[in-house]
Amino acid sequence: MTERLVGKRILITGAAQGIGLAIARACLAEGARLFLLDQDGGLLRRSVQDLGAPAGTVGSAAVDITEAGGVEAATLEAANQIGPLNALINNAGVNVFHKPLETSEAEWYRALDVNVKGAWNCCKAVLPGLIEQGGGAILNIASTHSFTIIPGTFPYPVAKHALLGLTKSLALEYASQGIRVNALAPGYVETQKARDYWNGFEDAKAARTATLELHPGKRIASVEEIARAAVFMISDECPFMNAATLVVDGGLSQLQHPA
Repeated sequence: MTERLVGKRILITGAAQGIGLAIARACLAEGARLFLLDQDGGLLRRSVQDLGAPAGTVGSAAVDITEAGGVEAATLEAANQIGPLNALINNAGVNVFHKPLETSEAEWYRALDVNVKGAWNCCKAVLPGLIEQGGGAILNIASTHSFTIIPGTFPYPVAKHALLGLTKSLALEYASQGIRVNALAPGYVETQKARDYWNGFEDAKAARTATLELHPGKRIASVEEIARAAVFMISDECPFMNAATLVVDGGLSQLQHPA
């Protein structure tokens, strides 16, 4: 263990699997104390056990982040278990991909409720404590969909664009109180969600290969690579980084793909 995050008490959402669990593992290895949230309580309990953390360093709660009351209660419980929170990583999100006129009202609200409202609920719950302590850090896990549009993925990019707006608004509002709010925008990442997407095609292997071929390096990110970027951004190594978005997509968003 190194000491990049010693003294950090971090709330991480969507932490039971994928990028969220990888971030939790990386932060724990750097000396942080963690409180993990996920709506899947059974999976979350198993993931916490798999982390094998020393007693008192990792707490958890099954919470639907779209419910503000549950988030507020979890934040209080986090303070009881690991101490007052001084950092938040909003990782929880949901993919909602449709053509615009084929998007139901329920799907529209599901995309916005989880990806934007849920992130705001968590920010709103931790901000008073950060202000009282004289500072802290918030990292929102966005996406390259936050600034690019891919046909057929509506309304996901709408939600992710809004998440960047939330990031910048809070960053400027609370900068004078020592609070940094930034975003991390991954591209394609080797997660179960990505595998589920490929498996939806008749030839899953060909679908995966086509995704890899889109990238300059002919590969996509591992969850560990995204987690290492998150550790940097939530740490004190970049104290003047605020209202910024770090893109980790292997250069994909810089390519000019034919229509």
